[in-house]
Amino acid sequence: MDPKQKALLEQFQARIDAEEKIEPKDWMPDEYRKTLIRQISQHAHSEIVGMLPEGNWIGRAPSLRRKVALLAKVQDEAGHGLYLYGAAETLGAEREDLIDELHEGKAKYSSIFNYPTLSWADIGAIGWLVDGAAIMNQVMLTRTSYGPYARAMVRICKEESFHQRQGYEIMLTLCRGTEAQKRMAQDALNRWWWPSLMMFGPSDKDSKHTEQSMQWKIKRKTNDELRQQFVDVTVPQADFLGITVPDPDLKWNEVTGHYDFGEIDWDEFWRVVKGDGPCNEQRMKARIKAHEEGAWVREAAMAYAEKRRQRKEREEAVQVA
Repeated sequence: MDPKQKALLEQFQARIDAEEKIEPKDWMPDEYRKTLIRQISQHAHSEIVGMLPEGNWIGRAPSLRRKVALLAKVQDEAGHGLYLYGAAETLGAEREDLIDELHEGKAKYSSIFNYPTLSWADIGAIGWLVDGAAIMNQVMLTRTSYGPYARAMVRICKEESFHQRQGYEIMLTLCRGTEAQKRMAQDALNRWWWPSLMMFGPSDKDSKHTEQSMQWKIKRKTNDELRQQFVDVTVPQADFLGITVPDPDLKWNEVTGHYDFGEIDWDEFWRVVKGDGPCNEQRMKARIKAHEEGAWVREAAMAYAEKRRQRKEREEAVQVA
């Protein structure tokens, strides 16, 4: 390695080890930049695609209060996507290129959003389990080493905490309702439990990026550590609801102080990630359709921004004169 390059790498790692934030104009290794673009864009895509399974229920929510809350949540997720695309742009990525990669199937998003929402209880399960799993991962990211990403995550986590509480409140209402409503809640838990555990990504032994991301403090905990933390927190919540986690191997381990749980179906995980999940095709068709139909809005916004820029230039020219 070139001595100058080696010195830059050592200085960069020293800053990471000293808990300094890396900012857009700072020197960084190409692989650090690429890793961040991949992770942040995947995160942004997940927020945008994640609007689809819940948006499907806005018009069918059981009350006006539920409709308004769900509409606000879906709107929040759109905002999260925008924050994250903006963070990726600070690394030199073009938003249009990132979106094209998603639509062309070259970019990934969270596998959880390729499962269908079959009942109103699914909206509760998504808020409780999916947003709960997201918070486990995202709280860690508020301390990630890249400044713009960490700052975006602070606001996102605050909003996600509301989403999680909203979902749990839906589940609690169902579990305190009729027997049919409680069965609906149990059915939703049965279908969303294992996909929620898959959200944390592959096991540590199969993860290609974890070791380097940990060294650069892009991540602070491994996939398996986060997964265990999620199980430990969520099982008592299920007990309080009075419904059962669908895992016959689940049990409290007095020695480790954690819950032991069964093996994830990794074949299913990789199948969904690679595009063969229950709703992969449906999700992409809906996303591409929305993008194409919204083209006129983007064009109008760009034209308006250009007009404002030109007007500002004319005003500044007059002031100089």
